[in-house]
Amino acid sequence: MADDRQERIRNRAHQLWLQEGQPAGHHERHWHQAAADVEQEDAAGKSAAKKPTRKAAGVAKAKAAPKEEAKAATKAGKPKKAAAK
Repeated sequence: MADDRQERIRNRAHQLWLQEGQPAGHHERHWHQAAADVEQEDAAGKSAAKKPTRKAAGVAKAKAAPKEEAKAATKAGKPKKAAAK
């Protein structure tokens, strides 16, 4: 687990270094920023895992039929009036 976290920090620090144009002498700042970023990701992941979402509860709503289909269905179900002579 610690190895995975170290690897994530290393990858993030490398991304920061590349984004800043590969400056020399900023490795400690990149490492500390990367560690903070990974810590935030982990904290966000833990809080999100604790709170179930409504969708995760298995409640799904049926989609409403489009208006055109609903109109066509009501017209098809009505009897036609006879034309007056």
